[in-house]
Amino acid sequence: MPHLHLYVYIYTALIHHHLAQTQLHIYILFLLASTTMPSSSLFAVFLLLLLLWGVSRHPSEAREPFACDPKDATTRNLPFCRVSLPIPERVRDLIGRLTLQEKVRLLVNNAAAVPRLRIKGYEWWSEALHGVSNVGPGTKFGEDFPGATSFPQVITTAASFNASLWEAIGRVVSDEARAMYNGGKAGLTYWSPNVNVFRDPRWGRGQETPGEDPVVVGTYAASYVRGLQGNDGNKLKVAACCKHFTAYDLDNWNGVDRFHFNAKVSKQDIEDTFDVPFKMCVKEGKVASVMCSYNQVNGVPTCADPNLLRKTVRGVWKLDGYIVSDCDSVGVYYDQQHYTSTAEEAAADAIKAGLDLDCGPFLAVHTEDAVKRGLLKETDINGALVNTLNVQMRLGMFDGEPSAHPFGNLGPKDVCTPAHQELAFEAAKQGIVLLKNRGPSLPLSARRHLTVAVIGPNSNVTDTMIGNYAGVACGYTSPLQGIGRYAKTIHQQGCANVACAKDQLFGAAVDAARNADATVLVVGLDQSVEAEFRDRAGLLLPGRQQELVSKVAAASKGPTILVLMSGGPIDVAFAHNDPRISAIVWAGYPGQAGGAAIADILFGTSNPGGKLPMTWYPQEYLKNLPMTAMAMRPSKSNGYPGRSYRFYRGPVVYPFGHGMSYTKFVHTIARAPAVVAIPLDGRHARGNTTLSGKAIRVTHAKCNKISLGIDLQVKNTGSMDGSHTVLIFSSPPAGHWAPHKQLVAFDKIHVPARAHQRLRINIHVCKFLSVVDRSGIRRIPLGQHNLHIGAIKHSVSLQAATLGVIKS
Repeated sequence: MPHLHLYVYIYTALIHHHLAQTQLHIYILFLLASTTMPSSSLFAVFLLLLLLWGVSRHPSEAREPFACDPKDATTRNLPFCRVSLPIPERVRDLIGRLTLQEKVRLLVNNAAAVPRLRIKGYEWWSEALHGVSNVGPGTKFGEDFPGATSFPQVITTAASFNASLWEAIGRVVSDEARAMYNGGKAGLTYWSPNVNVFRDPRWGRGQETPGEDPVVVGTYAASYVRGLQGNDGNKLKVAACCKHFTAYDLDNWNGVDRFHFNAKVSKQDIEDTFDVPFKMCVKEGKVASVMCSYNQVNGVPTCADPNLLRKTVRGVWKLDGYIVSDCDSVGVYYDQQHYTSTAEEAAADAIKAGLDLDCGPFLAVHTEDAVKRGLLKETDINGALVNTLNVQMRLGMFDGEPSAHPFGNLGPKDVCTPAHQELAFEAAKQGIVLLKNRGPSLPLSARRHLTVAVIGPNSNVTDTMIGNYAGVACGYTSPLQGIGRYAKTIHQQGCANVACAKDQLFGAAVDAARNADATVLVVGLDQSVEAEFRDRAGLLLPGRQQELVSKVAAASKGPTILVLMSGGPIDVAFAHNDPRISAIVWAGYPGQAGGAAIADILFGTSNPGGKLPMTWYPQEYLKNLPMTAMAMRPSKSNGYPGRSYRFYRGPVVYPFGHGMSYTKFVHTIARAPAVVAIPLDGRHARGNTTLSGKAIRVTHAKCNKISLGIDLQVKNTGSMDGSHTVLIFSSPPAGHWAPHKQLVAFDKIHVPARAHQRLRINIHVCKFLSVVDRSGIRRIPLGQHNLHIGAIKHSVSLQAATLGVIKS
């Protein structure tokens, strides 16, 4: 019976309290999306079991510490419990004591207990996208842990372009995660962050990502992972996971869903865009896990592709950790994609491809039979367990009581602390982007704008501010509450919700604007418009929101400020072009302190410094752009426009990197080279080192010796202190396979009013000035590269340091 394994798994997990409400919803949605529905009688029995579970379950108790209690005479002297031994030796000893049946039950997220070895069950699935979340069943709020610090959604935090902030957030999240683990309310393996490139502006999960630029996404990944995992050598504070590998950025669009999508991607785009963040996450962030995705890439499910998993992630990038499937991905490629003829073949393909852990029941149900049929060897299973158990050992999960661990002292007092909540507030302020400021109209004055009309469907929201994959916040400050700290407010929603289907509330909103000294409209999107399982149909404000904005702006007595909440870009060209709309601010989904941060920006207590991490396109951009088309580069022959600022050259509402300030910053290059020599590896001096004599293969250059250093002076010529994001773009020598420009460096610098700061930026030539040819080979173009820093341009010539370069 199709999906019987899933029914059994859901019910058994429920009665053992392994399945959280959100996970249950995900599995039910998966069943409903299936092409083969179960018989009515089986489905009725299944629903009855769920009902019985709901009636009979009782609150979960704090689980006991995981394994190797020193007081337990049965295990304390076994080698796998000896902290003094090397971890590989401990892992080998433990695997050698397990039966095949025990091994198989360790291959899934709700890993079974091994009572005879005193090993307790463990739930691998926890989430910490922007704070400890209860989306995964491994984490539960309540009692001593009623909530955790909820930081801005990732797309908002990315707009800060502040790598040190990203790492600091990771440290706070891991503090709170360890505290909850010590209290028996969380695991230590977190399937975060999402480092897919925000390829299409309609993607419902774009909000989870750091944006459209692969280098920014990769830098965010490495920074956040370092914060989560700590810096104690091989030991892990918590284990992070970079997901979803790879070319995954479609949920449900125009009849195509992620369970059936085959992403047809060129070698060039894989190397140039989609794999860049994952490579940086593994090689620079030293992440402990990578998650493969639901979709196929060029006809092969990612979780069954040895070239992606075993060859690339583990072989080339040297992952020191485990590879996990997205939830029920193995079942998906068997049941939905019909990639294999039997369930046993599907299980064997996954493990042989390099999958170590299955989020879902599939491997627990079918792997033993795969061994019996000769499709898989027990040694293959041992290889998977080496990787998962190694991570658990590095986490200290076989070291006895949590209190014996370096982070064993963390507890309820370390969650939602004032310092943590202040960081969430600071992150929100740094991520807010000022898009328009006519006049200028902002900042508002608490002395002149005594009464403010606060209008819009997002004007008094709380949960909306934290986006998806969030937990229970420590507390909220809504926009209405934040503005109320500065002025008397007149509140009218204008629309009942973001769908804004009716106009019966418009009149009261217009009246409020007529009677206030200033008007703040807080509109935009929420999870009903963009979310997991839900891609957007277009880029305009939903329903009649645009009509509300225009009518209120026309009636407003004072300046009208438009505040947008969203994860993805919105076509607000109408507002940008309307002189009655004084200013536009994008707040993304700003987290628990979002309202306070918005108010501080609007009233000038803080100076906005955020920059857009994604292009804001006009609605017309979508005319010839199916979400299923994966190509990044444009095609003149069929009118395909291309994707992201790197390749698209058409009109935009706001460009990538756009963001204004209440002050003005001026750049001056103090020192930068005009020529950089590329030393060649002698082994390749007469090999295939160039493309038509104009580009050197990165693998043929001595990359560790090539860096381009720039000394930059940044002057604040205004009257207000501010933090400035320095973005350096490069336009490589013209070539049909090179982007017309790409970000090669960024940094954040605070400059007091009428002062200047010197900034040193080193650009790794092989990483950031290279481009990828049609064969997927990364090369350094020789000749003139133009660096753009704000309004200034600097040209640098890259030249081969060795004579006699041979054309390929």
